[in-house]
Amino acid sequence: MEVSAKLVKELRDKTGAGMMDCKRALLESGADIETAVEYLRKKGLMDAAKKASRTAADGLIAFAISDDKTKASIIELNSETDFVAKNDKFQALACEIAKIALQCDDLSLDGILGASYTGKNNTVKEEIDSLISLVGENMSLRRSEQLTTKVDTTIAGYMHNAVSSNLGKIGVLVAIKSNSDNYNRLNEFGRRIAMHIAAANPAYLSVDEVPSSVIAKEKSIILEQAKEIGKPADIAEKMAEGRVKKFMEEIVLLEQVFVMDSKLKVREVIENFSKEISKEVSVVKFIKYVLGEGIKKTESNFAEEVMSFIK
Repeated sequence: MEVSAKLVKELRDKTGAGMMDCKRALLESGADIETAVEYLRKKGLMDAAKKASRTAADGLIAFAISDDKTKASIIELNSETDFVAKNDKFQALACEIAKIALQCDDLSLDGILGASYTGKNNTVKEEIDSLISLVGENMSLRRSEQLTTKVDTTIAGYMHNAVSSNLGKIGVLVAIKSNSDNYNRLNEFGRRIAMHIAAANPAYLSVDEVPSSVIAKEKSIILEQAKEIGKPADIAEKMAEGRVKKFMEEIVLLEQVFVMDSKLKVREVIENFSKEISKEVSVVKFIKYVLGEGIKKTESNFAEEVMSFIK
């Protein structure tokens, strides 16, 4: 049957639920508004809509890696509080969404949210909304990425502040390329590199990846600072070159000092490992997710919040 846009809008205005949820509710209820409202309540979609405006800046990072280590996914599932992030159901949901994202062809958030939830006649979005209704907090799938590899590449992962091996606050995936068949050693080495990335926070893999605009901006800042203190142009240029080199050592993975051995840069650690196993080894890509990164948290006064309900 067809459901008019006018009827969908009427139900949305009445309940605050999403457009697609309203359309589905009307289809399930024979286009009867009151029955559709009841459907939305049973699904917990009205409760989810009411809570959607509240900031969800806590939660968990989760990743999943295929058995053959050639494919991985990483997601960030947010909640409002750390209390809910410690909930077993929330943790199980995050893990399952990461596994679903591993198999998704449509890697957009809408694609993952619309995917079937394992073992249930629900979508991922419906499962999230159901848990929102149960625990009383807003939740959102904020982002997701998939890492796929080519021949002779294996993926390793590391989770910092881990609840389990693939669930925590900072997640890193690293793709290691080598024609070695010693997958255990490669995986362990990849995990050590991932631990370094979690601690040192590089923005780029190699110097070649750094955009020229980023380098130019850093150089211009140093030149301006040198000018302010009266340095001659030639001296200012040398100062800028030195600072740019140091800047690269701060933001480029291969140029960083290895956190587990301050005498070596990461590229030297990789070179030494290649010699150890007598096979060429290289890092080809990494992904790092930090929980809540970039989310502006709303600070509230609890006493004032309580009083606002009394007035």
